[in-house]
Amino acid sequence: MKHAFILFSLLIAFAGCQRAVPQSAVPAGISYLPREAWGANAPVLAMQPHKISRITIHHTATRQNPAKPLGDKMLALQKFSQNEGSLADGRTKPAWADVPYHLYLDCNGAVAEGRDIDYAGDSNTAYDPAGHLLVVVEGNFSAEELTEKQRLTLEELVPALAKRYHVAADSIGGHQDFAQTQCPGTELYALLPQLRQLVASQR
Repeated sequence: MKHAFILFSLLIAFAGCQRAVPQSAVPAGISYLPREAWGANAPVLAMQPHKISRITIHHTATRQNPAKPLGDKMLALQKFSQNEGSLADGRTKPAWADVPYHLYLDCNGAVAEGRDIDYAGDSNTAYDPAGHLLVVVEGNFSAEELTEKQRLTLEELVPALAKRYHVAADSIGGHQDFAQTQCPGTELYALLPQLRQLVASQR
């Protein structure tokens, strides 16, 4: 009984150390789906603690799917993330601890919570994502356009995150700024100067 109590206490303490992206960091007008609402599993591996100093934008590189519920997208992404798998270019992806991104923006403009903000994300490319708050946007923006709802959400979300985590305008970038990749696609990458300007204007 004593051992069970100790174990329970440790689990509570561990849970208390897991800090999500607080809903208050996401503007009230944006639909927000926290981990518990989409049924996230716990991380399956240890993760690297970090302190946010950048906001880095990715795209999913898959076609937008407005008919699929956001929760289902997150469950599928977590299942892919937490298991070894094959990438489109033939490489093998190792199992990751959790969803690689901290926030996921779907084609309907809603945002879902991904990995715990206190831990660095993961990448299939050769850059260290420690210090980066990773926001992934649903779509392949080398082949399709942002939806209007996505653009409006980004214009609200990125300045709010920059303010909360004290990220300077010139520390907002895209995946391709740090690795050999086309991510986040031409269409989305072209929006980044506008997002930096919005952040700078709110200082």
